[in-house]
Amino acid sequence: MSNDSTAPGLLTPLSASQAYDEKLERELSQWTRALSGLPSGMVRPRWTATQAAQPSADTNWCGFGIIGFTADNAPAFVRQTDDDSQLWRHEVIETLASFYGPQSQSVATLFRDGLTVEQNNETLKTNELSLADYSELTAFPELINNQWVRRYDITVRLRRKVIRDYGIKSLVEAPVSFFGD
Repeated sequence: MSNDSTAPGLLTPLSASQAYDEKLERELSQWTRALSGLPSGMVRPRWTATQAAQPSADTNWCGFGIIGFTADNAPAFVRQTDDDSQLWRHEVIETLASFYGPQSQSVATLFRDGLTVEQNNETLKTNELSLADYSELTAFPELINNQWVRRYDITVRLRRKVIRDYGIKSLVEAPVSFFGD
């Protein structure tokens, strides 16, 4: 079955260069860990098939996850060649980081301030991401095992350009006849 515009039917991308799912979540978790200064293993995914045991109330850690994708509603088709076209669109990836523990406020402010250091965002650029904006820190204490645990939340929005190649062929010639004057 053809995956280009020479035959009728649906087209699927020939390539997609951006990371999604677990790969993207891992990259962003490592970035969060680096900016917050938390030790290895202390930035944990929010939602996994098997939940790991939650750290004790006297441990500083972070629950991290992607909570949304917003795409512009006007993708552009560019770089059209005889064989394919690229779809370009921009998307915003919204993440939520919840910092827990006795120094959660300090760790959360380290992360927040680290967001604003340009050198810290170079890692994002290698993954085709850039910082869009971030929310204020919100205190959100949580009752865990009948014990109140300190928690501070921050939402971070990242931008990137999504590029997908489609097999949309250029129209080189058309079987059209012109007649008349």
